[in-house]
Amino acid sequence: MFSKSCEYGLRAIIYIAQQTEHNNKVSLTTISEAIDSPQAFTAKILQQLTKNNVVTSIKGPYGGFVIENDKMKTVTLSEVVKILDGDSIYTGCGLGLSQCNEANPCPLHFKFIAIREQLKEMLENTSLEMLVTDMSTQNFCLKR
Repeated sequence: MFSKSCEYGLRAIIYIAQQTEHNNKVSLTTISEAIDSPQAFTAKILQQLTKNNVVTSIKGPYGGFVIENDKMKTVTLSEVVKILDGDSIYTGCGLGLSQCNEANPCPLHFKFIAIREQLKEMLENTSLEMLVTDMSTQNFCLKR
């Protein structure tokens, strides 16, 4: 459903949010190891998230990645998905067909509309802060 970069991006942002909650800055190496992602790939994803002001990159020996407190409350998973994958998840064919539309639907077209709407609602209504709060009561693993 999501591209690989979006999957890694979501895992990275959740990991950074968890660490930020404990007042920790995290390095690229630590993030890529924690989410089981190639370091160069993770760097490109974090560069996009930094450029779009979702995460903050602090340079220097005591630097790392963090998420500002106001961003924790306001950034939703939908924003992260849009930065990394665009809005194709909300508009594209469930089977990946280029010619699928209302006039020429694929076999899953009308069933996928409801799923897509539920996914959109969940992504738009889930902030980083909500995830971190939910995760603090459970034990999650961000590796595959």
